[in-house]
Amino acid sequence: MTVRAVFLTIFALVSLGASSTTPPVQAPETEMLGIAQKFLDTLSPEQAAQATIPFNSAERYNWFYTPVDRKGLPFKSMDDAQQKVALELLRAGFSEKGYDKAETIRQLELVLFEMSGRTFRDTGLYYFTFFGEPSERGPWGWRYEGHHISQHWTIVNGSAMAASPQFFGANPAEVREGPMRGTRVLGTEEDLARTFIHSLNDSQRAQAIVSETAPSDILTTNKREAALQSDVGVAFGALTMDQQRALVTLIEEYANAQPVQVASDRLDRVHAAGMDHVKFAWLGGIEKGQGHYYRIQGPTFLIEYDNTQNDANHIHSVWRDFSGDFGKDLLAAHYRKFVHHAEEQP
Repeated sequence: MTVRAVFLTIFALVSLGASSTTPPVQAPETEMLGIAQKFLDTLSPEQAAQATIPFNSAERYNWFYTPVDRKGLPFKSMDDAQQKVALELLRAGFSEKGYDKAETIRQLELVLFEMSGRTFRDTGLYYFTFFGEPSERGPWGWRYEGHHISQHWTIVNGSAMAASPQFFGANPAEVREGPMRGTRVLGTEEDLARTFIHSLNDSQRAQAIVSETAPSDILTTNKREAALQSDVGVAFGALTMDQQRALVTLIEEYANAQPVQVASDRLDRVHAAGMDHVKFAWLGGIEKGQGHYYRIQGPTFLIEYDNTQNDANHIHSVWRDFSGDFGKDLLAAHYRKFVHHAEEQP
């Protein structure tokens, strides 16, 4: 079986499993548009002013995953009805898996509040920010952000969408006491990678493990543009068929936080750029409880994962698209077609 066949077979099985029991749904861009308009219609003028920013504002590229002051409208400034519609919008933006992760990460603020008593540990401090006016014509976007979540959607002409950067974090990575005890919201991202690194033989492992020390955070942090990282690690083509399947499954775990159509488009781009160009690199210890970092990098995308803080119980993870973050490639195509709009970009 070829590399192409491995990749397409695994994704086809995942897609078949999702589609065989689920009736046809709206395209995510269409569903988001309707719910975004519905949400904005519920806001007072003061709330709307807080929630909306011009599309060409530099703020669209300003993102954080730490507890900081943010632009936008937080849950705590909404009434119950508005919060309900806001959650509908999140369900449209994420897959069911992605939505569950996002909401569990938000609920971890309750754990952190119990541990620290600090008032900024608050499930209400997660913000919705809209860039431009939601419309079927031209570009618009929205951001959902709070501690350990930063997700960006850019929609162009109602039919093309970008969904990165996509950041998920977890603190604690494993809840060890209290009502949420046993919760590991990003446990799959950790377990699949550790199983993969343990599956490598000595020669493969020597290529994959590039340092015995893990960095303290993802290397791209919250930069506007993600840079290609060092071309190190074990190459996809150097893996056995079973190992290739395992690495594809790990990549899919990140991609599938998005709706099926968006995840499929992501994985198509990964494949089209060449799976033999994808490399997996690991830094740090390979046993549970040891600080560790890994990345999966191809010509078009970068996945980073870091778990070093709090005695390796604090995860940061991200999916970046080198040409597609914040809809860069979609907007370039749009502005080539509509040249008069190009001057509006920051």
